[in-house]
Amino acid sequence: MDKLLVVNLFVLVLCSVGRVNSSAYDKIVTHSRIRARKEGPNVCALQQVMGSSKKYFSTCRNWHKGSICGKKAVVLYECCPGYMKIEGMKGCPAAAPIDDVYGTLGLVKATVTQQYINESQLRGDIEGPTSVTLFAPSNDAWDLLDPNEKLKLAENENQELYNTLLFHTVNQRLVTKDMKNGLVVPTMSEDHNLYINHYGNGVVTVNCARIIYGNQVATNGAVHVIDRVIRPVSGKIKDILEENENLSSFTTAASAADLLDKLGEAGHYTLFVPTDEAFDKLPSGYLERIIENNAVITALVKYHLLNSVQCAEAIMAGSVYETEEGSSIEIGCDGDFLTVNGIKMVLKKDIVTSNGVIHLIDQVLFPDSAKEITELMGESQSYFRDYFSEMDFASAMRPNLEYTLLAPLNGVFTEEVSSIAKSELKLLLENHILKVKVSLSELYTGQQLETLSGKFLRAFIYRTAVCLENACMVRGSKEGKNGALHLVGSLVKTSDKTLYKVLKDEGQFKIFLSLMETAGLYDMLKEEGAYTIFAPTDDAFKELTSEDLTLLKSDVTALKNILLYHISNGIFISGGLERGVTNMLKTMQGLPVGREDLWVLLQKLIKYIKIKFVSGYSYSEIQTFCHIVYIITLSTDSEKRLKIEFFMLLTKEISLCIDVKSTEVKYKEVVKAEPSLTKITRYVEKDPTISKVVRVIDRQPINKVTRVISGPDVSKILSIRDNPSLLKSETSRLTQLIKGQ
Repeated sequence: MDKLLVVNLFVLVLCSVGRVNSSAYDKIVTHSRIRARKEGPNVCALQQVMGSSKKYFSTCRNWHKGSICGKKAVVLYECCPGYMKIEGMKGCPAAAPIDDVYGTLGLVKATVTQQYINESQLRGDIEGPTSVTLFAPSNDAWDLLDPNEKLKLAENENQELYNTLLFHTVNQRLVTKDMKNGLVVPTMSEDHNLYINHYGNGVVTVNCARIIYGNQVATNGAVHVIDRVIRPVSGKIKDILEENENLSSFTTAASAADLLDKLGEAGHYTLFVPTDEAFDKLPSGYLERIIENNAVITALVKYHLLNSVQCAEAIMAGSVYETEEGSSIEIGCDGDFLTVNGIKMVLKKDIVTSNGVIHLIDQVLFPDSAKEITELMGESQSYFRDYFSEMDFASAMRPNLEYTLLAPLNGVFTEEVSSIAKSELKLLLENHILKVKVSLSELYTGQQLETLSGKFLRAFIYRTAVCLENACMVRGSKEGKNGALHLVGSLVKTSDKTLYKVLKDEGQFKIFLSLMETAGLYDMLKEEGAYTIFAPTDDAFKELTSEDLTLLKSDVTALKNILLYHISNGIFISGGLERGVTNMLKTMQGLPVGREDLWVLLQKLIKYIKIKFVSGYSYSEIQTFCHIVYIITLSTDSEKRLKIEFFMLLTKEISLCIDVKSTEVKYKEVVKAEPSLTKITRYVEKDPTISKVVRVIDRQPINKVTRVISGPDVSKILSIRDNPSLLKSETSRLTQLIKGQ
């Protein structure tokens, strides 16, 4: 129990450390101290990248991975900032003596900076009655300077050295908790500022130089050791682009996208700039062509731009950042190399400007929105991509139109699929190209989308799946400049068969079909509609005797109710059913059973649907649904048909025939009944020549006088939306006709 209490207290301390007046840097240092608690007081655990001198107060992610920028890191234990060892004692029990800024440089082993302060005569400026912060380059940082740069520092009696050190000095005390991300502070060098960034991983940069040993408080200020010598910043990103001749192609693109001026305004940007050599790798004339397409060139340029400053030294592992284009890129590192989307492409990093930072890259980055949809297909859809090319589908796609590709995953193309005749396979794959661009967010149940072959695919939206016909989508949808790409887990197959035809062709539903016929539900299987039938095979009836079947058929009303237990409104694709849970579907009938003999029989037949038994309960006659189609032919440049569907609940069954000639609709047999309008849909078809639509709902027609509904001139009506009064007036006439008025 005591051990558990200690653990809980430790977790509490770890989680609440540094909440008050602390920064990300301070928290990382505190966590490093906790990790090294076994080494004694005031010891911090650091990670050093093998093969380099780079050391980090590491994040939890890098600590547990044991690597930084993909390189193995070893653990070191050192005194935390502000503490020192005492010989013969464990850890770092002594607080370092406090000195002025100049003296503190010796404590933090920035001895070269200390020497240069003497040589440049800056010491007098920082030892007077003042408070300063010195960002002191480490000894290794001075060694990184080019020999010519070192010689230049000594010019004019060390005046350049004096100016350089002055640029590293701020005329106030700053510790890391004061260094907010995006902070700009003036230096003691006239008209020059320092640009500070404070990242969530604890890294603090000053003009993209990383603080490697911070918060060494002095009597007259503070000292922070940094990993490089920094230079004064002049100009904005726009200025760098315009001044560098090797960046002219990207500058031209940014100007065409109307983004160049933005890069000359105040802000906090990171820009990955492809060199002219990078653009030279593109197909001849490519840049000239896309400049004419404002949407594409804008997307391309914005994809290179982040609305935040990402210095190279702040990147310790791959992280995803949203671009100004809207999609994301991954910025990572591989040793000393900066990577973009996993590729080493950065030629020069950390060109600091007053409104951000530039990294030069040797490749042009392309967002999906600047690509053709055929370019969006990846390796997991390579088989479909190969078939697409082999069958030359691209030639059937008009250049100025948008399309949607439904790309099956490679695993779909089994040996059985590959053995299909090429002509047949081509027809099948044409169903995977839609003649319109449609994103996931635009799909809805009941939507019909035309394919390249002229067929229509139905969309079905479920809780955890989006399906077109039998094929459900998987993660990985993309949108390109001329369409969209969706990945599907199976081949899309359309069907012109009715439920009746499917069940009959299967050959194992003979008993079920016989019962449906006996119950008067046969026509439901042949009509238009949206149903899901859980059809019992003939084997499901094997436990039933001939007497049982006779009992089932003895009460037609009861049989009809029983069969409706197996039918659900709506189409449910197997891929649309959620895995690992119980999917609740409502059948067309949920009434209890009142006869015990029938209930016992049903328990043999229905295994997975719970049926309630209520002694003495009797079924009432089930009302019949009548499906009426009312078609208007529109005279336009190309004739089209407008179909209106009526689902009427009738108290008596009728026989109905509709002849379609322009706007005349003839009812040969009608019965008095109040219609209930439950659904109205419309669609446009290519062939307007159909002259007759027949729906037979009863074997015993009732003779009534034929009536003709005449309508207004609809030659210029393209949809109900254009003339809503049309629907109202025609519905009224239909109602009157059914009533026999």
